[in-house]
Amino acid sequence: MKITNIVCKLEAEDRFNIEEDFIEYNINDNKSFTYTFWRKQLESLPSFFSETGLDLLYISLFVYGVDRIILRDLADDCWSRNIKLYLPVLAVDNWYENKGALENILNFLSGDTWELEFRERGLTKVEKKFKEKMEERNLRDLKVDKICMFSGGLDSFIGSLDILAEQSKENETLFVSHYGGGKGVKEYQDLLKVKLIEKYSIKESNFLSFYASAKNGIEDTTRTRSFMFFAHAISIASTFDRNITLIIPENGLISLNIPLTNSRLGSSSTRTTHPHYLNLLQILLKTINIKVTIKNPYQFKTKGEMAKECKAISFLKENIVNTMSCSHPDQGRMNGETEPLHCGNCLPCIIRRAAIKASNLVDMTRYRDENGRTATSNYLSYLIGLRKFDRKFSFLTIQTSGPITKNIKEFSELYLRGMEELNSFLEGHSEKFLP
Repeated sequence: MKITNIVCKLEAEDRFNIEEDFIEYNINDNKSFTYTFWRKQLESLPSFFSETGLDLLYISLFVYGVDRIILRDLADDCWSRNIKLYLPVLAVDNWYENKGALENILNFLSGDTWELEFRERGLTKVEKKFKEKMEERNLRDLKVDKICMFSGGLDSFIGSLDILAEQSKENETLFVSHYGGGKGVKEYQDLLKVKLIEKYSIKESNFLSFYASAKNGIEDTTRTRSFMFFAHAISIASTFDRNITLIIPENGLISLNIPLTNSRLGSSSTRTTHPHYLNLLQILLKTINIKVTIKNPYQFKTKGEMAKECKAISFLKENIVNTMSCSHPDQGRMNGETEPLHCGNCLPCIIRRAAIKASNLVDMTRYRDENGRTATSNYLSYLIGLRKFDRKFSFLTIQTSGPITKNIKEFSELYLRGMEELNSFLEGHSEKFLP
């Protein structure tokens, strides 16, 4: 069993090494990794980050970067890698106490075997500079009680609308976004941000956007992206001396992430917001004393139900076209396209289109390929999967991507309703592609 050793570093002056063969990975070396966490926007936070909050952020960046540079094709089974990280942290004793819990999270999320070793570090020059500025400003009167993940997708937009439609003047919500390489995400995030600011008269400073991307990244599966995305919000939450609710708006069908066809049992079957993963993460946060409660308000709703029950339905209708759900929106660049578009036939696009149809909304979205060769192949594949679907065993099927030990009845019923949404859409379009 081959183990890939990665010595993680934050500073060029770090001379740590090991006797075994290893790859040195410094995320502050722009040739290897680029991220933009340390921006002026952080200075408005009430205090400096907790040690474990800051550690979690860096661990997530290292994991995300390593996930991109280590090819799965080189693994013994061409999929599951064995990776050992040597990580610099501030709270070294705390992390050794929770080493197994963190490894379990990463193992479940990525499908690999992760081993973590920790070594103690001090604050970097950049961290010291920000700490001084934040302590000078002493802005401890921020009335934030929620942080909402804001991806630019339809689900996150609905989640934001539902929060803002009921938000009181006594409390504020921060919206945290991430974008990486390529186009197709940030443009939508920025446009929706402008729309929400105009609609609800909220401050631009309530939106925090971060870039993170591995240079020379060659592995496309990137299952650990959600861990990195959430860690940004969790580290920010650690600056507040109160419990913060972390809202992760995701429809329950996608959250369960049950592969529709056998071809989607591998890299396409991610566990981004799977209930088991979120539960493991919640347990870890409690043991490392970060006051964050993770909540997905739509865990038992289909995407169509989310749209239909949105608390700002008129505003949603106007802006559905400004949301991005596609798994590869910038793929059209190879054909000379200059703007990101939904492909129209990947599973997220199909679930989006089915949801809009189910909620009786008008879909003005432009789709790159609704009826071409790839679309036809995908539609047929999805239909075959749906026709093999057996309602009687839904309580077993929901376990496909990970263990479900609570609310089995609710998850089973959600899964059935989600499949009905998909089936209604695909059967309605079958005359376009069936021979």
